[in-house]
Amino acid sequence: MRRAIAIVSVGACALTWASLAFAHAFLDHAAPAVGSAIRAPPQRVTLWFTQPLEPAFSTLRVVDRDNKRQDGGDASVDPRDPTALSVSVPALAPGRYRVIWRVLSVDTHVTEGDFTFEVAP
Repeated sequence: MRRAIAIVSVGACALTWASLAFAHAFLDHAAPAVGSAIRAPPQRVTLWFTQPLEPAFSTLRVVDRDNKRQDGGDASVDPRDPTALSVSVPALAPGRYRVIWRVLSVDTHVTEGDFTFEVAP
């Protein structure tokens, strides 16, 4: 009997931890892709996450190698797809750019990160 209770307890703990792990909005994919080299500069940088985002508390910036901001300052969550966050960018010159994000999922968990992409000459 004790063994059955222990097995059930371990299983319940595992399920609890698994559900907590999936409760955060992790980066799923991006356009331009993480670490990519592209020939034509994008008009927007878009990130998709594993959970819906809270628009008022989710940010996205694009900076150049000198850490100078290169986006339009108009980051927003797509109302038709609350997992997508995007920002406009001007015609980017060839070079490496860093995308910096901080998001709040609708379940109140914050995640943040960054990645780079390159506009090839």
